[in-house]
Amino acid sequence: MVPLRYDKMFQLLKEKGLKKYDLRKDKVISMSALESMRTGKHYVDTRTIEYLCVYLHCQPGDLMEYVPEEQETSKGASEE
Repeated sequence: MVPLRYDKMFQLLKEKGLKKYDLRKDKVISMSALESMRTGKHYVDTRTIEYLCVYLHCQPGDLMEYVPEEQETSKGASEE
């Protein structure tokens, strides 16, 4: 898993009254990039982050957060 999570971006979309469909319709990002952000299984190009920042009028930190792999592992173990 990629240590970057995009939950903040999905929350920002919700706050702005936008849907993932709007990102695709307005040709901001590709479906594959959106899926990568949703699943966290692949890296997202910095150009994609730039397009999102312009579209949403925000900074990269408003879209994503770094979650070290150790935290993900220990978080999962503590939830059991």
